[in-house]
Amino acid sequence: MLTIFAAAASCDVKVKRGSIMSIVVNALRYHHPDKEILFESLNLSIGKGEKAALVGNNGAGKSTLLQLLAGVVTPTGGEIVVSEKPWFVPQHLGQYDQYSIAQALGIAKKLKAFKAITAGDPDLSLYDDLEDDWEIEDKLNTALSYWDISHVSPEQLMQELSGGEKTRIFLAGITIWDPGIILLDEPTNHLDGDSRSKLYQLLTSSRSSILVVSHDRKLLNLINKTIELSKFGLEVFGGNFDFYRDQKEGKLNALTSQFDEQSKSLKQAQQKARDLTEQRQKKEARGKSQGQTNSLPRIIAGGLKSKAEQSTAKVLDIQEEKTAGIAHNIQQLRSQIQQYQVLKIDIHSSGLHRGKLLVDALKINYSYGNGWLWGPLSFQLRSGERVQIAGNNGKGKTTLIRIITGEAEPMQGQISRSDFQYLHLDQDYTIIDGGLSVFEQVSHYNSRNLEEHQLRSLLIYSQFPKHSWDRKSRDLSGGEKMKLSLCCLAVTTNTPDMLILDEPTNNLDVQSLEILTAAVKTYNGTLVVISHDEQFIKDIVMDKAIRL
Repeated sequence: MLTIFAAAASCDVKVKRGSIMSIVVNALRYHHPDKEILFESLNLSIGKGEKAALVGNNGAGKSTLLQLLAGVVTPTGGEIVVSEKPWFVPQHLGQYDQYSIAQALGIAKKLKAFKAITAGDPDLSLYDDLEDDWEIEDKLNTALSYWDISHVSPEQLMQELSGGEKTRIFLAGITIWDPGIILLDEPTNHLDGDSRSKLYQLLTSSRSSILVVSHDRKLLNLINKTIELSKFGLEVFGGNFDFYRDQKEGKLNALTSQFDEQSKSLKQAQQKARDLTEQRQKKEARGKSQGQTNSLPRIIAGGLKSKAEQSTAKVLDIQEEKTAGIAHNIQQLRSQIQQYQVLKIDIHSSGLHRGKLLVDALKINYSYGNGWLWGPLSFQLRSGERVQIAGNNGKGKTTLIRIITGEAEPMQGQISRSDFQYLHLDQDYTIIDGGLSVFEQVSHYNSRNLEEHQLRSLLIYSQFPKHSWDRKSRDLSGGEKMKLSLCCLAVTTNTPDMLILDEPTNNLDVQSLEILTAAVKTYNGTLVVISHDEQFIKDIVMDKAIRL
């Protein structure tokens, strides 16, 4: 029997054992508590042993769909049928902070029963609780060891763990339970390189049915089925992420060609309408002239005029209807093109000349009381350089950032810093004031004194429609906060000399990641990046790495 703590809420998920399909979704609907419609009539099927990636923009409902499949959230309508209860690794794990590790893994009752029985407790109900799982303790220890978290105990509270440790606890649940269906929501968030490699191995070797939401393109390319969720519904692409991206690029090119053709047609239709109007005005002028000169009897002239007006009005109506139809098509095409296009938001560079020495560190080190973090570390940072700080979790990457910026001083060695301004753009986007609305936030950074209509145009271009401008920034998704942060950098004159990115790709959808990548690639200032996302590091082209 598979007990799933993460899917303990009541739901409309039906378990149908023996089916050749692991997951079947029919006419699924979900409305937010405020009655806002997230999606309508979704249909999906995933066969036994099939692996699929779910992609789509922030706010499309990817995480909600996984929660619905896991039984954490109840659908508004439709049907979900699974061959067994899924094991769910959620994106956000704070809701488990008050639970022990054993409770989060769904094995607390079994472990308690096992320990009581082996200690000699004769209570027969303990055998029911154990469910004949005499290897539960060994399976737990094996799983914790595999995911490099042997140092934790089953009784320890989840709130005592780091983000990466919490994720690895839930990944350890896969090793313990060996479920037939696995749902993963951004599983590489907070994972270092070694843990990511283990996850990749799990994905390629597992015979389970797997549905994963991720921005990690290396992971996405290990999966041979990509499903896109958008406001238009679900669309299945028979290939990995690179195949999907090629297909999307082809669609974008086709849509752009259609847009160009429709734009030409609209211009022609508008010109024809103007020509018809001009012809009508000339006819009316001739009619008046003929009436004034009495060249035709008044009754005949009036009849001809009325007939001409009716004929011209009919043609004009047809032409206006045609023009309106073309304009509607253009609006639809523009909406679809915007969905596929990668935004380009310009981050201005500082005025520092390239090559200026900003930081000079000689044999520095730091300790939190349990030994030195590094071997003595020496490096230089110069303006215009692009530097990666690399290392597994717990190696002191964030501590080194604090030393570079002067927020902390090394306990060993020497460091000198020149006068420079920096901006630390972390994974929580703390430069965003949650109490400000979207428009207030970008206005707050508008030291370039751009006109209000220019700020509005920037927000619209950055995919913040007018109805979102009054939303509190705290309610934005990770991708939306990232785009708003880039907007703030675009409108300020206080451009940082050094831009520091600390795991910036966590919680981003693929499109938001592409926007960030495009913005960072064109940034000419000093760039310091902490990231375990190999593809992101490759795409933004680093000059060197400080390896810890």
